[in-house]
Amino acid sequence: MQRYDRETVVVKYGGHAMGDPELAKDFARDVVLLKQAGVNPVVVHGGGPQIGRLLERLNIKSEFKDGLRVTDRQTVDVVEMVLAGSVNKEIVSAINDQGGKAVGICGKDANLMRATKLERRVRDPESNIEKVLDLGFVGEPGLVEPHIIDVIIQSDLIPVVAPIGVGPDGETLNINADTFAAAIAVALKAKRLLLLTDVDGVLDKDGALVRSMTTSEALSLIADGTITGGMIPKIESCIDVISEGVEAVVIINGKVPHSVLLELFTEHGAGTLIERRRPHGYRTRQP
Repeated sequence: MQRYDRETVVVKYGGHAMGDPELAKDFARDVVLLKQAGVNPVVVHGGGPQIGRLLERLNIKSEFKDGLRVTDRQTVDVVEMVLAGSVNKEIVSAINDQGGKAVGICGKDANLMRATKLERRVRDPESNIEKVLDLGFVGEPGLVEPHIIDVIIQSDLIPVVAPIGVGPDGETLNINADTFAAAIAVALKAKRLLLLTDVDGVLDKDGALVRSMTTSEALSLIADGTITGGMIPKIESCIDVISEGVEAVVIINGKVPHSVLLELFTEHGAGTLIERRRPHGYRTRQP
């Protein structure tokens, strides 16, 4: 516990853990305990399924391109309403119910997250001509001004942050929660970034959990085909975060009860730990 005393830990919270009432209660209790133990937790949350359900109820068609939700003017209003509204306040209420003092904000508050429109280029397989995908009001982190979070965590409050950014012209931009959390972790010089997902972590070719790796080992696992599919951009993002000064990133299964506490306060951890290099005297994390 001394390792994290007065240190900042950014937790990206989403997936099935958010939808399960018991897991949500466990998560809220864990966050409160972290604060009581002298850690400064910062929660960044997603809300894709909740956005999808409300769009369906409102009969607003939504499509995905290259894995990202195309966000037009009508859709971005719903995204902001769900992320900065209902989902954010559900998490705030859950933490408060467990004895904490949470406050909900988004990237628009105090210009926390100035964003730019995300551009994705694709090549037409027939003509071989490259074109830009128009994703609408989808953004990527630009300038992070973490003053509002610094003020909150220096008190007894716990910040819960929705991944909404403000664009160059003051427009609302929808930002991927993993990407948003990574930018916040870098700006806060966080000790750890914890990514709660729906999988145990990185698996080797035999399907066993890889409990720890350096960034160079992670690149090797991508090169030899061990890490594939959607895990590749997640790992590449982890490597970028570490290169920017965050000590380590951990990919954790949010469906495991109390996985955050298991990761931070036990020797074996709860997922895949990625760090720049192994410290002197390091012992491999055991199951």
